[in-house]
Amino acid sequence: MIKRAIRAPFFCVNPKAYLYGDAALKLAEKADELAEKYDLDIFFTVQYVDAYRIAKATKHLIITVQHMDGLTVGPGMGYILPEGLVAAGVQATFLNHAEHPVGVNQLVAIMKRAEEQGILVIACADSIVEAQAIAMLKPDVMVCEPTELIGTGTVSDLSYMKQTNQAVKSVSPSTFVLQAAGISTVSDVRQAIESGADGTGGTSGIVCAAEPLETLQKMIEEVVAVRAESKEL
Repeated sequence: MIKRAIRAPFFCVNPKAYLYGDAALKLAEKADELAEKYDLDIFFTVQYVDAYRIAKATKHLIITVQHMDGLTVGPGMGYILPEGLVAAGVQATFLNHAEHPVGVNQLVAIMKRAEEQGILVIACADSIVEAQAIAMLKPDVMVCEPTELIGTGTVSDLSYMKQTNQAVKSVSPSTFVLQAAGISTVSDVRQAIESGADGTGGTSGIVCAAEPLETLQKMIEEVVAVRAESKEL
């Protein structure tokens, strides 16, 4: 499989384990509608058991899983096979998230398998130093989130965003940077993109909102608005 090209600014909807089944599909269908309407790249993270169903039901999303393993076809009970993900319609994977960290050797091996299968890698780091170190592996996307802010509704400050953006780009200019820690409002979305990040997104700020579909739409419309403003400059 050839890797899907990414266009900035992009958005990531990451329900983690908050949603599954019909509820996840409903949110995915809304995200797919918005991706088509605004010609915007949207990563949508799924539970493994929902990957095939959501991939079949949508046309424009970048179907993303929360982790994969570096094994090859053969023995490997209990691990996530890259080839199986591709067959299910998966196009991207998170790696080294604070809620599922991996060692450096393991990260290198998994990224090699992802490259072989054409799976985009969204690698996570929880500090500027770690972001710069992992950027040396040249992932497709880097997520720069202080662990203590994940799921809190408190965003990284602007200085941290700018420093991590620069740290990653100084090592791997081709790597996209995703700033998504604590994103819960439209203003958070704007700040992340205006910091120089290539994309933003959210989890609890969307799925735990009183009206998740409406919240998702407002956030994506803000990304589109910032994109339009940048083209006018």
